Amino acid sequence: MTSLSNQRLPRVTIREVAQRAEVGIKTVSRVVNNEPNVAPATAARVRAAIEELRWEPDAHASNLRRTTTRTRSVGLLLGNVANPFSATIHRAIEDTAVHRDVAVFASSLDEEPEREIAAVEAFLRRKVDGLILTCIAESQEYLADLVPPEMPIVFIDREPASFTGDTVHSDNFGGSRLATRHVLGFGHRRLALLIDRREIWTARERERGFIAALEEFGVPSDAATIVADLSDRDAAERAVTRLLGMPDAPTAIVSGQNLITVGAVHALRRLGRHHDIALIGFDDLELADLLEPGISVVAQRPQEMGQVAAARLFASLDAGQRLAPTSIVVPVDLIPRGSGEIRPHRS
Repeated sequence: MTSLSNQRLPRVTIREVAQRAEVGIKTVSRVVNNEPNVAPATAARVRAAIEELRWEPDAHASNLRRTTTRTRSVGLLLGNVANPFSATIHRAIEDTAVHRDVAVFASSLDEEPEREIAAVEAFLRRKVDGLILTCIAESQEYLADLVPPEMPIVFIDREPASFTGDTVHSDNFGGSRLATRHVLGFGHRRLALLIDRREIWTARERERGFIAALEEFGVPSDAATIVADLSDRDAAERAVTRLLGMPDAPTAIVSGQNLITVGAVHALRRLGRHHDIALIGFDDLELADLLEPGISVVAQRPQEMGQVAAARLFASLDAGQRLAPTSIVVPVDLIPRGSGEIRPHRS
């Protein structure tokens, strides 16, 4: 039996306080900092919510004040540091930071929006000098109220919503269109796209690129199948198994991310279809060139993305202020290895 007193409760975020009090995050910040222009009844409601949820705002409030003190540390928020793509970004940023004697604190968000806000708050309590953030939450508007105005923020892999800042990401639209055009060029007309959740910006962009390539080749939309909400290998493997059991099964599969590609490979090999169903993935895989056939991919450049994001963050830190926002799109590379060059079988 586990005692409830020994279990660590999840940390309450400022957003939860705002929702409980039915106000905006900025109003909670004003109440915490004893700023004017908050109605007494509203302030009382906010304080009641803070007490009810047992939120600890003191550390947060202290970080909202401007400070010139440097801690020689930065916060890095990624989807999942166990994913090879995120791990490569992490290492590239660390390699840049170590030459400046700066520590990198990293956190995995696991595609959970509330973890994004909680992680940002945690990094602010540790007084990091800047943030590099992969967006998970639907909106990043909360950053305007949480983060000091001079603190640099760089968004990596995905574009933010309702907040303007530096962004560094791959050419998701162009890369997906390139992958889809590749299999279309080998004669395929029944295609399937496998993607992550549509709430994720990269998934939407890759779906857009897939549809654009179909239109370019004059392929009707009902000849293609799009399967969304695939977040891991097992879900992708089940999806491919179902697809290949359909009467008009696809002859080519375009995978929207590396974990989905792994699941697709497992399904194709288990069904003995890896030599007659074309497969091309977005993002490269370890040992993809050693399989038979090798896995064709549109490869991202995560090391370059990490280096560019770190350089941008440190440029702002050197300037002592946020620089004018820029959007940097890192190219992708088509790597044909065999699986994406399989032609459809003719009846």
